[in-house]
Amino acid sequence: MIKIKQAVIVEGKYDKIKLSGIIDAPIIQTDGFGIFKDKELQQMIRVLSEKRGILVLTDSDSAGFKIRSFIGSTVDPKNIVHAYIPDIFGKESRKTEPSKEGKIGVEGVSEEIIMRSLANAGVLCESIAEPERPITKLDLYEHGFTGGEGSAKKRKALLKYYSFPSRLSSNALVKVLNFVTTYDQFLEDIKEIEKEAQKCSE
Repeated sequence: MIKIKQAVIVEGKYDKIKLSGIIDAPIIQTDGFGIFKDKELQQMIRVLSEKRGILVLTDSDSAGFKIRSFIGSTVDPKNIVHAYIPDIFGKESRKTEPSKEGKIGVEGVSEEIIMRSLANAGVLCESIAEPERPITKLDLYEHGFTGGEGSAKKRKALLKYYSFPSRLSSNALVKVLNFVTTYDQFLEDIKEIEKEAQKCSE
C-alpha cells in the first residue's frame, strides 16, 4: 500500500475498489456526472482540498475530462494535483463490450500503470506526518456518534460541522476525519458541536 498526502478523487465504485488495494488515502467517488448536482460532495471535496489537497484520477475519455475540469473549477488550483492514465484501448473484464470511446478506464489498467501515473504526478515522494493518536470507530461510538440513543442526531451535527456529506459510512468518516484533523482537535471540535447543540435546544 502506498500512502500519499492527498485525498484521491475517482469516478466510480470500481475505480475506488481498484485503488483501495494500492493507495492508503481517502478515496472519494464522484458517481460519474453525479458530482455536477451533488452540493454536499462538492463541499466535501473543497474541504479536503484545503486541508491536504486532492489528487484527481479520472478515466482518459471525454467524460473523465469533463469531470476533471468541473472539479478543477470548484477548488483552488494550488490545492489540486492531476494524475493521468494513458489512452489504452480495450474493455474492462467485467464489461461485455468496450466503452463508447473504446478506452480502458482506471478500474481496468494495471497497478503498474497507476503507479506510473502517480509518480508522474509527483505524489509518491511527498512525506506524510503520521498522527500520534488516530481517530477510530470506537471514538465515534464512545462520544455518542454511533450505536446509541440520539446518535443519529449527533452524527448529523458532526457531519455538518465538518461539511461532510450526510451519507458517509462510519469507515469513510473515520478515514476523512484522520485526513482533516487530529485526535486532540477532534475532541475540541466535539465540545464546539455540543455547545451549538445546547444553544439550539434552549
